[in-house]
Amino acid sequence: MATDRQTTGTGRGRVAALGVVVLAITITVVAFALPGPRQRVYPHREPVRFWHMWTGQWKDVVDRIVDRFNQSQDRYEVIPLSVPGRHANAKFLLAVAGGDPPDVMVQWRPVIPAWAHAGLLTPLDELMGAQRWEAFQREAYPIALKIGSYDGHLYGLGTGINIIACYYRTAQLAEAGLDPADWPETLEQLSQWGETLNRYGDSGELTRMGFRPDFQNQRLSMYAPAFGPGLFDWTQGRLTLNTPSNLRALEYLVDRVNKLGYYNVLRFQAGLAAGTGAGIGADWAFMTGAYSIVVDGQWRVEQIAKYAPELQYGTAPLPPPAGGRPLAGFSYGNFMIIPVGARHVDGAFEFAKFWSGLEEPERAAEFYTWGGWLPLSPAIANAPIYRKYLADHPQFQTFVDIMPSENIHPLPPVPYQVFLADRIKRAEDRALRGTMTPAEALAELERELARELARQRELGNDW
Repeated sequence: MATDRQTTGTGRGRVAALGVVVLAITITVVAFALPGPRQRVYPHREPVRFWHMWTGQWKDVVDRIVDRFNQSQDRYEVIPLSVPGRHANAKFLLAVAGGDPPDVMVQWRPVIPAWAHAGLLTPLDELMGAQRWEAFQREAYPIALKIGSYDGHLYGLGTGINIIACYYRTAQLAEAGLDPADWPETLEQLSQWGETLNRYGDSGELTRMGFRPDFQNQRLSMYAPAFGPGLFDWTQGRLTLNTPSNLRALEYLVDRVNKLGYYNVLRFQAGLAAGTGAGIGADWAFMTGAYSIVVDGQWRVEQIAKYAPELQYGTAPLPPPAGGRPLAGFSYGNFMIIPVGARHVDGAFEFAKFWSGLEEPERAAEFYTWGGWLPLSPAIANAPIYRKYLADHPQFQTFVDIMPSENIHPLPPVPYQVFLADRIKRAEDRALRGTMTPAEALAELERELARELARQRELGNDW
């Protein structure tokens, strides 16, 4: 992926940017204490320090993968450390700045563009070598490449992609005379289903939402790829924000809210046990019946199996708008990064290949079933142990079927990704609240971005 980057002043801008970040986080770093790494089992081996952000049952899964790797060879010992998510980025940046980073880390936050741009990450395609890199580009799912890439290099190796699709409650659909076997072909038809499924109280208050279209505040990012190219031109390597197709996507979202009333929706969501209904336990509003159809990630399949195993439900792809792009939407996921300055790059990369399935995908397929994760490539998805997992969790198949789509996009891969995501959300909120029209909100989004980029250039940052 090509971008137009200026090389003059790059080093100065990166050092300045990193210095500002380190200064800010150093002020607060003393406020927390972190647990130590796991005790070594193979002290004669080359140590590979591995950081991740999982806790609880997920930490147990990670430890099992680490143990499996350590048992598979006799040269390296991976030493895992669970870093609390709210401190992970700060700890990483401090470690890099201090010259003592981990050898490898799993991340799921939007960090690759900024950290790669600042020269903090090792290009994994260069570790692969030309032949393996060419094969990986052919074999990996398109979204696995997009999530880990920046400026023509791969910096993150996926260990679990997140895909969004529709969940529906079969009993509520049947009650309304709707047949999931005749699933809507267009987004407009699905919206009509939602209106049929809405339920209201005696005072006209919303008591059940038929179709909830937004996902974790990723509204425009979720729908823009279905209405057109999306928020980023992956061929030209440039942002595409204020476009006719993105305007249609935002207008659709505004229309959905207006049908119910913005404050009616807020009141309804405020009454749910987990706020908007995004609970991670038995309080997820879809399981409690507050929503008939929602868009959400594949991890909910495991959640339903654990907390509501008797629930009758199904999954289906989010249909495109009339004339739009099929199997489109937003994605993010888990990926392994190797920082610049890592002491044991070879061991780190061996572990990354082991877990991700870059090598021996059938072996790695088992790890993906432990975590309920979507795979890096079809070779993993077609492994016998993964096929058995799909047979045991048939609703999961929908998400695997979406993986080959070219129309699934992560956030735009720009070094100001976090700033951009915040401003996109602000534009959405303005349009949904009615303080700006969708057209005004997108125009203001472009102006805000232009002002910030100009300000950063004055500070010597080469955004």
